[in-house]
Amino acid sequence: MATKPAAKKAPAAAAAAKKPATAPTVPMSKLIAELAEKHGMSKKAATELFGDFVELTVKNLKKGNKVRLTGLGILQVRKRAARMGRNPATGEAIKIKASKKVAFRVAKDLKEAI
Repeated sequence: MATKPAAKKAPAAAAAAKKPATAPTVPMSKLIAELAEKHGMSKKAATELFGDFVELTVKNLKKGNKVRLTGLGILQVRKRAARMGRNPATGEAIKIKASKKVAFRVAKDLKEAI
């Protein structure tokens, strides 16, 4: 009885098994520096402006308001009801209490741009 020789893996299959490269993360400091340069502001002024923007956004979300960022999308707080869940380690049923989360709905312009 003849046995078949073991098939070698193709180089393409080996390359596909590797993890895909992740996109780089752009830090806020880099965005602020670019905005400051583009608008002729100091980095310190741009940082303060952006800090105030974030502060106002948080303040409005705490009040329950939606925050529309034209061209990006809408931020809003959504309430999550209490529910039953399972501990994955033991399988035991657990009660998950109600909570709030920030949701982001992407703007049509951004969807189409990407």
